Amino acid sequence: METALLGSFLSAMATVLGAVPILFVRRLSERWKDILVAFTAGIMVSASTFGLMPQAIEESGITALTLGLITGVLLLDLIEKNIPHIDVENKPGFANMDSKALLVMIALFIHNIPEGLSTGFSYASEEASLGPMVAIAIGAQNMPEGLILAVFMMNSKSTRWKALGVATLTGLMEMVSAVVGYFTASSLQHAVGYGLAFAAGAMLFIVYKELIPESHGHGYERPSTYSFIFGLLAMVYITQIFG
Repeated sequence: METALLGSFLSAMATVLGAVPILFVRRLSERWKDILVAFTAGIMVSASTFGLMPQAIEESGITALTLGLITGVLLLDLIEKNIPHIDVENKPGFANMDSKALLVMIALFIHNIPEGLSTGFSYASEEASLGPMVAIAIGAQNMPEGLILAVFMMNSKSTRWKALGVATLTGLMEMVSAVVGYFTASSLQHAVGYGLAFAAGAMLFIVYKELIPESHGHGYERPSTYSFIFGLLAMVYITQIFG
């Protein structure tokens, strides 16, 4: 349990780490933003394909993999349709929108819930290396998200420290959902495979719906493609280390 708490905490607080640069800079170049997003996408695809999906089959079988993965995709699709992400860098018109800051924070809270559940489900698995691997993958995704959130808060005329505080709160919401996921899977061992498949579906949806399109929308497709491959390989090496 202590390991699961530590892993989910570090993964969630990656949101804060991603927001830290806002204390020193107000803007990240599109080139580096795309490269970081693509690297994150590679990490998440690798974790889903080589970690979560095989373990889900081992835990509960191919039917559980299918049902869990589709459920993860459908839930994230539902969230995306009703509470879309805000692309701060490409919508400067969002400046001076303090009245909508609360809505944005609620949206990010909700987006973090399935990510936290994914971490919790993974730590409940009998495969000891799976939890740290997924925590790293989710944490990598949280870092650019934390930066984007902080940039939005700055554009909404918030102070730098307030922006960092809001990023911290969104990270804590992810940690809470990770604990819920861990205890749910631990008390219902037959559901672990479904939970892992759900996590894989949620992560793959984020990659193909958000991260890859975002990394290919500003003219830096080639470096982003290489970054994606390096991210995938980085997670393969991490898997070997923890395995």
